[in-house]
Amino acid sequence: MSEPQLKAAFLVNFFKYVEWPPSSSGATICLLGQDAVGNHLSAYEGRTVAGSEIHIRRISRREEIAGCQQLYVGPGDESRVADLIKSGEPPATLVVGEGESFIRHGGAIALVRIDNRLAFDINLETTTRAKLRLSPQMLRVAREVIGGPR
Repeated sequence: MSEPQLKAAFLVNFFKYVEWPPSSSGATICLLGQDAVGNHLSAYEGRTVAGSEIHIRRISRREEIAGCQQLYVGPGDESRVADLIKSGEPPATLVVGEGESFIRHGGAIALVRIDNRLAFDINLETTTRAKLRLSPQMLRVAREVIGGPR
């Protein structure tokens, strides 16, 4: 499995381990920026995970985030995440990106490459502020959890 395919699988599987507030329904993954992950996510369009049908949308502006349960930010767009978080956006959205610095910019989950394998770090403060609950299993398998106990 290629790295972009694996990242796409991570994004889909996060729906199994994150609980969104009742006001947020569905399983829409929005893509911001350019990345090969989007090509592989399209294979999941219409499938069901955790009781919801998966939808994939590409977005380019903050106003398009409404209705996104996950926002995947492609490499190089970390500063846009910091601006979104400062503005109070996106409510009830799991913001996922890449690289160890991503969660320090305000992202919720950072996909990181460690010794030829893919792992993820979690910013618990960000997920709590977004009113998202992460399962204990997800916290246990994370490489690093900042902003709270494991």
